[in-house]
Amino acid sequence: MTPFPRKPKDIPELIAVSRRCGKAIGDFDMIQAGDKIAVAVSGGKDSISLLHVLRHRRLVSPVKFDFTAVHIDFKFSDFDPQKLVEYLQREGFAHLVERVDSMEGEKWEDIDCFWWSWNRRKALFELADRLGFTKIAFGHHMDDIVETIILNQFYRGEISAMRPRQELFDGKIVLIRPLAYEREETMRVLAEKLDIRSIGGQSKCANEEDSHRAKIKQMLREFERDNPQVIKNIFRSLQNLKTEYLLDKK
Repeated sequence: MTPFPRKPKDIPELIAVSRRCGKAIGDFDMIQAGDKIAVAVSGGKDSISLLHVLRHRRLVSPVKFDFTAVHIDFKFSDFDPQKLVEYLQREGFAHLVERVDSMEGEKWEDIDCFWWSWNRRKALFELADRLGFTKIAFGHHMDDIVETIILNQFYRGEISAMRPRQELFDGKIVLIRPLAYEREETMRVLAEKLDIRSIGGQSKCANEEDSHRAKIKQMLREFERDNPQVIKNIFRSLQNLKTEYLLDKK
């Protein structure tokens, strides 16, 4: 079992997030005994924090599982994952780097967000299948999920979200999001307490600040000033469908 460089009891924020993570895992049946989980690690605060949370869950949970940090290296000309690898080694996390050629030589700062995300997922799916991982875990939190709900309504004309547990390809691939009950601000504070600085990873698309998601994020922040429950209400809404009030074509 991977040791803790620091004692969890010395980081109460970690224990608090771990407890809510445990509830989310139970509510959505995310992890079963014997699971071998690939944790998609970009190098950003959320995916790195998820590693610490899962290590604590493994320590306190009666359900035995294993996990490995997985980073997809596209061999961009302006990015080197070495700092991330050194951090994972220093913290004692099992890890591997999957190098792919689909965008080799391109600049990370110039990439198209959709193309980057699509290729990253494809590489993760292929790796999970090849190495026998039963689940792929992402560091998405409640704010990420809610932003996706609004994005899909505004720009795709559909009601859908990133599910906390999602089966793809007839269950061959299972995606889980153990941080589904966490707010972005909570994860920022936890990363600070864990002393997670910029590790040099690709925590998000380089052009995300100009994307539709950035606009949705700003809109939600403005609404939240008037109603602090806005994010949680939108998250809960997909579990509280009143189908008799939805449109139904004859």
